[in-house]
Amino acid sequence: MPADPIAAVTICEEIHAWEAGGAESAEALSAWVGTRLQAHEEALAALLAVDRPRTPENTLRLYDAAIEQLSLAGSQAGVLNSVAADKAVRDQAQLEAQRVSMAGSALSLNRGVYDALAAMNIGGCSPPTKHYVDRTLLSYRLAGVDKDDATRAHLQSLHEKATKLSLEFSRNIQEGGKTITATADELAGLPADYLARHQPDIEGKVTISTDQPDMQPVMTFASDAGLRQRMFLAYNTRAYPQNKSILEQLLATRQEIADVLGFRSWADLATADQMMGSAANARVFLDKLDEASREGARRETEMIVEFARSRQPGLTEIDQSSRGYWYEQYRRSAFDFDSQSVRPYFPYAQVEAGILETAARLFKVEFRRSERRGWDPAVSVFEVYEEGKHVGRFYLDMHPREGKDKWFSAAPVVTGVRGRYLPEAALICNFPGGEPGDPGLMQYNDVVTFFHEFGHLMHAILGGRTEWAGLSGFATEGDFVEVPSQMLEEFFRDEKLLQFFGRHYQTGEVLPGEIIRKMKAASSFGRADGMRTQIYYTTLSLDLHDRDPKGIDLDGIVKELYTKFQPWKWIDGNRMYASFGHLTGYSSNYYTYAFDKVIALDFFAQFDPENLLDGEAGSRYRKAVLEQGGSKPGREMVRDFLGRDEDFSAFARWINEEFENELAGTVR
Repeated sequence: MPADPIAAVTICEEIHAWEAGGAESAEALSAWVGTRLQAHEEALAALLAVDRPRTPENTLRLYDAAIEQLSLAGSQAGVLNSVAADKAVRDQAQLEAQRVSMAGSALSLNRGVYDALAAMNIGGCSPPTKHYVDRTLLSYRLAGVDKDDATRAHLQSLHEKATKLSLEFSRNIQEGGKTITATADELAGLPADYLARHQPDIEGKVTISTDQPDMQPVMTFASDAGLRQRMFLAYNTRAYPQNKSILEQLLATRQEIADVLGFRSWADLATADQMMGSAANARVFLDKLDEASREGARRETEMIVEFARSRQPGLTEIDQSSRGYWYEQYRRSAFDFDSQSVRPYFPYAQVEAGILETAARLFKVEFRRSERRGWDPAVSVFEVYEEGKHVGRFYLDMHPREGKDKWFSAAPVVTGVRGRYLPEAALICNFPGGEPGDPGLMQYNDVVTFFHEFGHLMHAILGGRTEWAGLSGFATEGDFVEVPSQMLEEFFRDEKLLQFFGRHYQTGEVLPGEIIRKMKAASSFGRADGMRTQIYYTTLSLDLHDRDPKGIDLDGIVKELYTKFQPWKWIDGNRMYASFGHLTGYSSNYYTYAFDKVIALDFFAQFDPENLLDGEAGSRYRKAVLEQGGSKPGREMVRDFLGRDEDFSAFARWINEEFENELAGTVR
């Protein structure tokens, strides 16, 4: 065996699938992934061939090299599955993602590898290495590595089935966009730039898609209730009916895995290695959220309904499709804030530059636009530098395209490993703009989303210089991963920061402080009701995975939980579960968003509001949280930064902020 264990592993010189032709050719993509999987197998073969006492250097190092290659293949197959222009390439990328997942499943049940890792003496190792080994061995046991050969083979087939179903579910959402038509009169209330982009055809009809830049303005600004309802039903029937059957099969498959492993439910299995610990603990947390939000949501609902009735006499109730519209109308009246009024101050290019500058100052790094190419001409590439040293790269794919994933996400591209690979990550989003002549005027919620996703990206880059690939970037517990993203969202509340990049796209006028203050007051209204929506989604994801899936009535469960947590009238025909993409990624653990919101708000409270970007908290947060990647348990990172566990006080202040504002309720 070579003195350097890594010398036994093929070094990946061509680390980008698209540079090997993988974005244009299904065959090239398959060949590139195949090379990565071959390197993965070579590392495992070298590991199993070790004939001396097991140590981290001769065993864990090879295991991590195998993980490194698997991550590289899986990350880029996943990205191209989401963004490739050619459907044949997307189809192949889905098959490659499935192939990588099968290799990962086989590894998780490989008894020889487990025994080799368990045989290592890690007594003198660093805390991150000990954490890595302990967490890896736990994941093996949770996968069923200690079962007999026949049971392990059965588990592997079940995992492969679940992967295939999950990929099909996601693909159907990605390619399941719909359109509706409207008359020019039905577009009353929509912004002028929206109308300019949606011209009537020769029959006087306007076609509107369910893509976010088309859908969201209709739900927020269109005064025609019929148009809003048609858009609502189109959006919430994407991928229906095909995804109903797929979801039923996926739930049954996951429960069978849990049964084989001796768990009561998939939810208990999926939370066993998370910060939450169990489905029961998740329900206790949900009860706390319920209690914290119930009264505020009741007051908000009463205020909205009373206002709507004053504007529309005879109105008895507000349905799901009109909630956003009436909130917008109320905010205009009560807070003298029209969310359309800030859009000219947030053209996409300006927002991008402002968020990059904000992150550069906060995290003490520099971003330089790169000449490197991405997988599509629309992709912007940036290099990350720290004190003149190249430390990472990221890709921004920010506007809708045909066949592209319709949501907003951050994704690893190259898992960073100290001394081997620099970390690379991507944002895959669907913001306005991207077409010649379209400035991409963003709503303030769009800007918050950009901050959110950039928080993920910085976690991947700054946490991507660990010793081990298995600890790099996002490799924390799954229910800690939304903390960095939701923490960075809060910076949008800073007036000085907003005025730095909020400038009118035509006149250059700085966003007035008075408008910012009204915007902040208006945006704080509805937080409790918004949290009830999160509780609904969270309870749905948990309940679907915490009960016997035999004979499950998806439509009945969705409606039952909706009416329990939401005051707005249910609309028959709503099949939102068919396009609830988080059911594949987070499965039962959608609680992550609310759980991490509590932590993120407590983190943000440690920053000096008078000096958000240049105070000491930013450097301390970077060192204690972001730079760690997955080198410590999430609970330990919370205690390192706060000096204690998180508590609900910052969350309670945030959710009740609206009722402390003198403007609330002063309807004009």
